[in-house]
Amino acid sequence: MKSPRRLLAVVVAGVVIIAGAGWAVGARLRSPADEAARRAAPAASLVTAAVERRKLVSTVVLSGTLEYGSPLPISLAGVVGGTGEAQRATRAPRQGRIREGGVLMEVNGRPVFALRGTVPMHRTIAPGSEGDDVKQLQQALRRLGHRVPVTGVFDPATIAAVTKLYAKKGYEAQQPTLTDRQTYDTLRKAVQTAEETLATEQKALDQGRDVLPLKVKLANAEKDLKSARAALEKAEAQESTPEDETKLAAAEAAVRAAGERLLEAEQALAAARNRPPATPAGTPTGTPAPAPAPTPEPTAADTRLLELKVDNARADLAAAEQALDRVLEEAAQNRQTRLEELRKAVRTADEAKVTAQQALRQARQLSPSRLKVSNARKDLAAAKELLAEYTRTYGVSIPPGEVVFLPKLPARVQKVSVKAGQRVEAEVATVTSSTFMVTGSVEAAESELLRPGMKAGVELDTGKSYPATLTAVGEKAKMPGAEAGLDGTQPVLITPTSAKGLRAGTAVTARVTVGATDEPVLVVPVAAVITSADGKARVLVEHATDRTRDVEVRTGLTADGDVEVSGALKEGDRVVISGA
Repeated sequence: MKSPRRLLAVVVAGVVIIAGAGWAVGARLRSPADEAARRAAPAASLVTAAVERRKLVSTVVLSGTLEYGSPLPISLAGVVGGTGEAQRATRAPRQGRIREGGVLMEVNGRPVFALRGTVPMHRTIAPGSEGDDVKQLQQALRRLGHRVPVTGVFDPATIAAVTKLYAKKGYEAQQPTLTDRQTYDTLRKAVQTAEETLATEQKALDQGRDVLPLKVKLANAEKDLKSARAALEKAEAQESTPEDETKLAAAEAAVRAAGERLLEAEQALAAARNRPPATPAGTPTGTPAPAPAPTPEPTAADTRLLELKVDNARADLAAAEQALDRVLEEAAQNRQTRLEELRKAVRTADEAKVTAQQALRQARQLSPSRLKVSNARKDLAAAKELLAEYTRTYGVSIPPGEVVFLPKLPARVQKVSVKAGQRVEAEVATVTSSTFMVTGSVEAAESELLRPGMKAGVELDTGKSYPATLTAVGEKAKMPGAEAGLDGTQPVLITPTSAKGLRAGTAVTARVTVGATDEPVLVVPVAAVITSADGKARVLVEHATDRTRDVEVRTGLTADGDVEVSGALKEGDRVVISGA
């Protein structure tokens, strides 16, 4: 039989359990009104974001792969060496860096040099060759330290520099082959033989009896012409002959003598006319002085005689002057007549010479020896022309396959397409620049924001970033062999500032900075800016719970969903995000 205490405890425990079960069931049971109230949406509240002060940077992001830039496949422009034998690589290109003037590979034991230039090698550069390819060859030689004038002509100075370039690398510049030397020697001997033949035939012609008298006649005619010309030149230099000069001197003396006689007669007449009359001797108070012998006064007869002498002297002078004029006129006529005769003699001698020349020429043309001389001259001219044509390209040359011009050097041999022993028929290697590049593409709208020279950054998967520069956009950024995008995107080329720590083939993310603020500015989400009906930008600033005020702002740079603003705002203000 149970004790009363134990029974009471059991009863109390049962009551408690029943009460708890009732409370639990009551808590889970709700009226329809309570259930509807519980399911209703809570009261709406504003979605806001804080106004921040920080630097804002706008970037264009693209994905790409690190590669060495400007890949360029290389093939040889022609044969290496001076023969057309099978071209086999005796030393294949090696991957790695190659500098200007370096040997890219060997074909048949001959070197293939790498030089900088944009004009491709397309022919054998031989002595006398000229053009833009020769000019860029000379420019490359100057960069390598050779003193070569940049003339565009493969001249002896350029040939000497090329010879030194080959020797420095342990090779010999391409010399004329045995066949070339034999051909040159044959042509040279042909010229010598033609010269000897011409000399022999010319001698036979000159010594021929059929033309010897005519040659003597021509020589005499030339001498006569020379003498006639000399006499004419001497006569033209003289104003008169010695005979004329004697007559002229006599006539001039006669004029002077007549003039002197006229002067004496005129003076005598004047003295007679001006003679003073005789005066009486003595004085009224003194002893009379001895009187001089009285001078008789001139009579009319004496004056008439003196006047007659003056008239005769004048007539003699006029006659002497007329005689002088006649002598001068005769001297001039004599000189003119003499010159005409000498000129006629020159013309006659010249005609005689031409006649003798023509006779000799006709005699020689009719002579069998003349035909032999003519043929010998033609043979000599033809032999000289052949030798000159061959000599223009004879000497040290550069076969088309022994130089590869590359746009940029130093470069890197990225891919080798031929092995030692294989025939060289097509591409031998692919070279790239020695700098890394990142290629990618962006939307056309974003490409409008990009300009070459903009700062950029290259990020690896590890999160490490390297500085870079935007190199090209659009067509200039297209890699060789790449097709134009059909999705409306534009290619972009980015160059890291340094290659340290970077590896080819690494996937990277590139960011190009298209804009940035110089100092920290106030920044809000783009969605917080509202353009009102008046065209001005505004934001709603929460100043109490669910209570806002309208603030006019000016917007600036936009980047990554945020925008620079200025106005009656301060850092920490809460702005309402529109549409949230």
